[in-house]
Amino acid sequence: MLSKRSIWLFLTGAIVLAGLVSYTVSYFYVKAQAPKTIIKQVSSKESYLLPNLPSKLDFAGEAVPLEKPDVHERLLREMLINTNLHAGNTWILLQTSRWFPLIVPILKEEGVPEDFKYLCVAESGLQQVVSKSDAVGFWQFLEETGKQSGLEISKQVDERYHVEKSTRAACRYFKRAYAKFGSWTLVAAAFNCGEAGVEKFMNQQQVKSYYDALLPDETMRYVFRILAFKNIISQPKQYHFSVKEKDYFSPRNTYTDTIRATVKDLAVYAKSKGCTYKELKIFNPWLREKDLVVKKGKEYIVLLPKL
Repeated sequence: MLSKRSIWLFLTGAIVLAGLVSYTVSYFYVKAQAPKTIIKQVSSKESYLLPNLPSKLDFAGEAVPLEKPDVHERLLREMLINTNLHAGNTWILLQTSRWFPLIVPILKEEGVPEDFKYLCVAESGLQQVVSKSDAVGFWQFLEETGKQSGLEISKQVDERYHVEKSTRAACRYFKRAYAKFGSWTLVAAAFNCGEAGVEKFMNQQQVKSYYDALLPDETMRYVFRILAFKNIISQPKQYHFSVKEKDYFSPRNTYTDTIRATVKDLAVYAKSKGCTYKELKIFNPWLREKDLVVKKGKEYIVLLPKL
């Protein structure tokens, strides 16, 4: 007859053995199931698919030599990056219907190809941003370049934030650079690298095409970022950007008022025009202070919201 101690040891061993068997079975079951779950999750994401590249592409009427392997790969890189930035680039898509109707007619009037609207997108995402190098506005003008292009830049007024005036200033730069390079693609590269920089690299390497030149990394990518935005914005559904027509932003409904005398308090001025100080600054971000000093013979045209 077994003693109480033997019975206790037997039961304890049985419990421990049962626990080990249960743990082992559970471990291998989970391990067997885990890879299936992971594979299912990864394969269900469209963002892992490579974007389809067009068979032909141009910038401002100048053909992109996609038959060159490095050109094809550089475009694929920018397309892959930008087709997976869905939140930020969806926001850009919504903005295009507000700002392109203002920008495109100016480009046309100034004799600059329409594709330069995508350069504006690549520069700022159609936002009034300030870069780490203090480039400002939709077209990202540095202070010196902005002044050279005819923009007023002071403590009170900074026309780099003025979409219409800065667009015309950009056009002046583009036309001047085109007279030098004879290529709109090189003009775009020069806007990033500087005319002197592009000219130096082209001469040193004895090449005439942007696609044949070895330029600084940022400039090497720059035109391809513009081309990526051209593809996405012109064909958003093809690249899985689902924006309904009703969701696009409308152009702002405004009227103009001319200020010919100093305004000591723009909040008071805004209220007298039936709007708020915030609305005045949103519609006229080039007004940088709370007042506006108007010198003799000078005038400023501001946009005000229609009621």
